[in-house]
Amino acid sequence: MSNQQLGWSLDYRDPETIQKLMPFWDCLYKYYFQVKTDGWEYIPDSQVLFVGSHNGGLAAPDMTMMMYDWFKRFGVEKPVYGLMHPSAWRVYSAVVDLAAKCGAVVAHPKMAIRAIESGASVLVYPGGAEDVFRPYEERDKIKLVGRKAFIKLALKYSLPIVPLVSKGAHETLYVLTDLYQQAKSFHDLGWFEWILNVDPQTFPIYLGLPWGIALGPLPNIPLPNPIRTRVCPPIYFKHYGMDASKDKDYVDECYDIVERSMQYQLDLLYQLENERFVRI
Repeated sequence: MSNQQLGWSLDYRDPETIQKLMPFWDCLYKYYFQVKTDGWEYIPDSQVLFVGSHNGGLAAPDMTMMMYDWFKRFGVEKPVYGLMHPSAWRVYSAVVDLAAKCGAVVAHPKMAIRAIESGASVLVYPGGAEDVFRPYEERDKIKLVGRKAFIKLALKYSLPIVPLVSKGAHETLYVLTDLYQQAKSFHDLGWFEWILNVDPQTFPIYLGLPWGIALGPLPNIPLPNPIRTRVCPPIYFKHYGMDASKDKDYVDECYDIVERSMQYQLDLLYQLENERFVRI
């Protein structure tokens, strides 16, 4: 089965593989990233749409640690599917195979709908590559880049949105700047897509392992740095249903609510960190 075929199936998820990975994730969680988390009591018993902002390059360690927390609390049998950027399914065969076994599917409306209609909760990161590679100076900013398909899904299927935020993973590599617009000017010359054979929507310059300095959205090995994650209170909208999901102004309003809520919660995490340093 090809990488791209893996992403179009819910059946490839393998609880046995997830269980085998738990000790490794546990070691990363406790010792390498020294994760502290809160808010898991906010998750309703019902099906939800998780919406996150992630950090730390393609490794996105905060996302992995969130998934570990889910499995630790709810067990490996309770399905949650994560939407993974289509570009990722065309490269890194071993990693893609493992991601699919852990519940990753192609970030496409059809797969989101299929997962929701199966009764599972779904995890989306609307900001994608632009979010995960945002410059270090924007590490405390929520960056959903205006993508609103997740709002339409939540409205259509009457799902509460549970935001996920974190801090610390942006110190597992240091994104100096994004040269996407400059690099894009060379696209017609045929070399811009050479890195991943895709248009990744970002062209970062970052400091990190194993490259030292990397040009473009290359995979990275995260540096050890404490990570703080938070599950935020669920967001319920006033109106749901097909009509609500097709109302552009209402979709925009709901998007703004989610973005503001996530920024508020991320600000609180940074505020807590600043207060801790003041006490020290």
